[in-house]
Amino acid sequence: MPDLGTEYLGLTLPNPIVASSSPLAERVDELRRLEDAGVSAVVLHSLFEEQINLESNDLDSYLSHGTESYQEATSYFPELSAAMGPDTYLEHLAHVKKALRIPVIASLNGASPGGWTRYARRMEDAGADALELNVYFVPTDAGMTSAAVERMYLELVRDVTGSVRIPVAVKLTPFFSAPVHIATELAALGARGLVLFNRFYQPDLDLENLEVVPTLALSSPWTLRMRLRWTAIMYGHVQADLAVTGGVHSAEDVLKCMMVGAKVAMMTSAILRHGAGHVTQVLDDMAKWMEAHEYDSVRQMRGSMSHRAVAEPAAFERANYMKVLRSYALKGPRP
Repeated sequence: MPDLGTEYLGLTLPNPIVASSSPLAERVDELRRLEDAGVSAVVLHSLFEEQINLESNDLDSYLSHGTESYQEATSYFPELSAAMGPDTYLEHLAHVKKALRIPVIASLNGASPGGWTRYARRMEDAGADALELNVYFVPTDAGMTSAAVERMYLELVRDVTGSVRIPVAVKLTPFFSAPVHIATELAALGARGLVLFNRFYQPDLDLENLEVVPTLALSSPWTLRMRLRWTAIMYGHVQADLAVTGGVHSAEDVLKCMMVGAKVAMMTSAILRHGAGHVTQVLDDMAKWMEAHEYDSVRQMRGSMSHRAVAEPAAFERANYMKVLRSYALKGPRP
């Protein structure tokens, strides 16, 4: 039986499949099902910056202000309830930690330091084994430079990592102009892990009612490609554990993540589609593939298809780019 074990954020895990942040994490019974199915760790749903900065009643009043003037405003935000409060989140975290044997990673979602450091410490006190910072920030101000955006990330991570003893991972956006540079800087400031990548909210338009329509589509395996590419590029150049999230649906997807250099592959959409038992099937398929291809362990394959394994990565990228374009041209219709 191949060894599927891995290490992530200083945690020794029996396999590389981690349940990423999702509504499933709001229920202990669902988390127990995931644990029984074989996930090696779980990332809880996020505590949002807005929940930290405002009490639920104040936030409800703030969000509903102006909805009489702008009808579409009522659909921008979810219904607020006591379950969204910071104190309730911490109680849930403590309960989950007692109920599960696997590591529990808490999640903070926001864009400014605010109360993050205080609640990072409270999450640590509640029993979190690690912390994931999900920095959701879309720079829409034309006066904000890319350097200012990077500085915001760096200051936030510096403040949080300096306030806790547990390891901190940062969930990155794919839209940095120099992803490897910012990843290196974040690692230097104490980020033990980097999660590639955040899936930003992409609204649609209702042309009949002239409204912005909030939508959220589950990922597909195609989503994985960009994550594989940047993990392969960062592997060996960034001193932090790499995690892939988005597009991980099958054993083949998990194996690809390991081969480009990831420590773990995070899964949600496939679980939502197929149920917790899907994880068991993926682990079985991984073991069978590794046996058939004579791999003794996940560690043996890690990074074997990364850019570090290529003598001239830049030339390799350009050569493949030209090859793909040329192959399409050759397959195209003839005059």
